[in-house]
Amino acid sequence: MIRLYHCRDARSFRALWMLEECGLDYELELLPFPPRWKKPEYLEENPLGTIPLLIDGDTRMTESAAICEYLAAKYGPKELHVGPDEPEFGAYLNALHYGEATLTFPQTLVLRYTRLEPEERRQPVVAEAYAKWFLGRLTALETRLASHEYVAADRFTAADVSVTYALLLAQALDILKPLPDTLQTYWDRMSVRPAFKRAKDAQKPAAEVL
Repeated sequence: MIRLYHCRDARSFRALWMLEECGLDYELELLPFPPRWKKPEYLEENPLGTIPLLIDGDTRMTESAAICEYLAAKYGPKELHVGPDEPEFGAYLNALHYGEATLTFPQTLVLRYTRLEPEERRQPVVAEAYAKWFLGRLTALETRLASHEYVAADRFTAADVSVTYALLLAQALDILKPLPDTLQTYWDRMSVRPAFKRAKDAQKPAAEVL
């Protein structure tokens, strides 16, 4: 059975949501955040100490966007994946990695320098700069959503999971409140998906380990 190591509303939420979209059975290991500090024995499973960690037989994966692509391609349903024979294959891959590399990366620095570092090492100026970087990188998403309901292939795919998570994190960090109308409409449509709600419910016990 697939096993997922997860912290509440962290990057691993992408993998959790995808498992629910695919209708897969899985074991969920809930960890305090950041696990490399708060549960050092986790380093025996993942020497990086990062989450997610997804284990599927001999396959071990730690990159959330790659896990989304893996689950969609291997387990389906096929609508979650965009194949190389489809016109928007490139747009799909781009959006899938845009959600992590372009949108989530600067937010992790906001998180670090506003909440994770000890008080004396926090850097509000650095955090503000990266928050502005993130906001500037939303332009491509707003442009796409002005004329499409989804980020690729005119259907819900793993790329939407990747991008929507970036919006979830932005709201948690209070970077993006209120959401612009285009993004709010998209968020409302994504966050009412049954699989999204099931993923949220599955991680509720994580409150007990934080």
